[in-house]
Amino acid sequence: FTKCCQETGLLMVVKCRQENTALKDCVVGYYSDPSFYEECKAEYLKQREEYRATGIKKKRQKFTSNV
Repeated sequence: FTKCCQETGLLMVVKCRQENTALKDCVVGYYSDPSFYEECKAEYLKQREEYRATGIKKKRQKFTSNV
């Protein structure tokens, strides 16, 4: 999806529909998985606990694209 959008620019709304649909299907699969939800929730609560104890925000992890 990212590659399609970078290559097409403003026309991405029209030209990248198939890629967008595939991306949505993938994300919905993760959102509907209860074990993944609990894993994310546990990670968030751990980070929140660390922040409340130290007052120091943890830097966000930057993801590299697979392009």
